[in-house]
Amino acid sequence: MSETGPTPQGGGEARPRRIDCVLVAGGKYHDIDFARLELLKLLAEDDRVRVRVFEDYENVAAITAADFLISYTCDIVPSLTAQEAIRGWVERGGQWYALHGTNSILRWTADGRVEAPRWAPLHMDTLGSQFISHPPITPYPVEVTQPGHPLVAGVEPFETTDEIYLMDIHADLDVLLHTRFGGSTPEFVDAEWPEADHPVFYIRTLGAGQILYLTLGHCRGHYDLQPVMEWWPTVDRCAWDLPVFHTLLRRGIEWVKNAAASSTASRTKERQTGAGER
Repeated sequence: MSETGPTPQGGGEARPRRIDCVLVAGGKYHDIDFARLELLKLLAEDDRVRVRVFEDYENVAAITAADFLISYTCDIVPSLTAQEAIRGWVERGGQWYALHGTNSILRWTADGRVEAPRWAPLHMDTLGSQFISHPPITPYPVEVTQPGHPLVAGVEPFETTDEIYLMDIHADLDVLLHTRFGGSTPEFVDAEWPEADHPVFYIRTLGAGQILYLTLGHCRGHYDLQPVMEWWPTVDRCAWDLPVFHTLLRRGIEWVKNAAASSTASRTKERQTGAGER
């Protein structure tokens, strides 16, 4: 992707080039309709961005042709073919903004607890983490790990009522926001956690590309626990109700969009240099 497209016939100023995004929004136990709509509204703030929307990761042709990928999923595991294609795309310079349950695999046990089986190692290594557990949803503080980083510059520590993601970490992460937790998560098989800092917002660099991961953003409507529960009594919006969450979403979208532009420009320059040398 470059900042300008071809000059129209007959001269005139070059037009801004379109920016292609794939949004994957699908899965279980969350109000995917709400999250999808909110993300599309944010993407529509830049009229250069054209979006294709899918419920899973299997259209690898669309993903690998896109300038950037955004995902809001829960328990949606790409096929091995898709995992390999997406990882290769990131390594070549692809940019992925992964939200909330993208790194989750969930199974209900016979005694009613939730297990997070450690499957899909390639997918989780690409993302840099795997969700394992969370305590009951209650207010908790989020701290700014790197106040000088442009993604969180000017963001003050804040409180949110959301899920604290307790995760297996699979890579060196550049953590931007974190929280601290130690204690029990009785609804999950992995239930005991020593007190430690846990990433909330991070960058995982992979080859020439990056994954930007934000664990906040739980949402649930009345029908979203079916078939486990026919009716959830409340409509939960969690961090979506906070202006700071929308700031992080907007900055993240700009980050991956601009990084994709830079990566594409670099590849174009390398191709042109190589052609000149021949």
